[in-house]
Amino acid sequence: MAGFNGIIGHEQIIEHLRNAIQLKKVSHAYILDGEEGAGKKMLAAAFAQTLQCEEGGTEPCGHCHSCKQAESGNQPDIIYVSHEKPNSIGVEEIREQLCGDILIRPYSSPWKIYIVDEAEKMTVQAQNALLKTIEEPPAYGIILLLTTNADAFLPTILSRCVTLRLRPVRDALIRDYLMEQLHVPDYQADVCTAFARGNVGRARKLAESEQFTELKDHVVHLMRHIDDMEISEITDAVRRVTEYKTEIEDYLDLIMLWYRDVLLFKATQKIDGLVFSDEINYISARAKKSSYEGLETIIKALEKAKVRLKANVNFELTMELLLLTIKEN
Repeated sequence: MAGFNGIIGHEQIIEHLRNAIQLKKVSHAYILDGEEGAGKKMLAAAFAQTLQCEEGGTEPCGHCHSCKQAESGNQPDIIYVSHEKPNSIGVEEIREQLCGDILIRPYSSPWKIYIVDEAEKMTVQAQNALLKTIEEPPAYGIILLLTTNADAFLPTILSRCVTLRLRPVRDALIRDYLMEQLHVPDYQADVCTAFARGNVGRARKLAESEQFTELKDHVVHLMRHIDDMEISEITDAVRRVTEYKTEIEDYLDLIMLWYRDVLLFKATQKIDGLVFSDEINYISARAKKSSYEGLETIIKALEKAKVRLKANVNFELTMELLLLTIKEN
């Protein structure tokens, strides 16, 4: 655990939390709202470790007893609320692990901090039980609710918490992180960064996924050669695409990124900013072949294919129509 300094992006949230610590204006309840993989757990852990650090600064020292306990997951006054059912957090779990436990003073720290991950899964009864604690918390109590959907909370919960919404992280920061920290090659980092849409956790997951690399390679091979394919080869290609049926949205998004590159290169004649920059020869050839109207037709066909597949239209027919549209334009 590297404290706030080890977190990629989210500068405004980090500044808010550091200021709260420095000015001694820490709230008793926070909501960290952001999509899965956005960094909520890292922010909550860094905040909790900093608050409990014996040095009393705005960044955990990393070497005091409390910091070492936090890094090993054994700090007794940083409590992670768990739940047995995958889709709900029940009232008894909140009462036993939080509402009842918070009445016991901290063991060795100035604060007693509760981190509730997937907090949107709390039942209405669980939220009502938590509300009583949030309304009258002990002076040492801090509750951090991590969620992908703050709208799932009761208005009374929302009104009594400080809500911090995680925004997408800049692509340049994610790309640098993948290349410098994970040693991902630049061409792979470009694709993962574009695909992650500002989500560091998702970018890392994609970079480490052999399945995603295989999917990308398949799409690139198809895009390289589709112009030269006969109709029978298109039909064979559709059969191979069925192997990726469960990941078809990612598959179509990769094709969309390819044609976004084609369109960008056609307009600028520059390699800068291309996701598939290592495929410049094929990108350039396609840009020369296709008109702006043709590229617009392909992009619309991709969007239409997504809609059809979500509506459970025949998979093979949808993909065959799409690939034929790409070949003809």
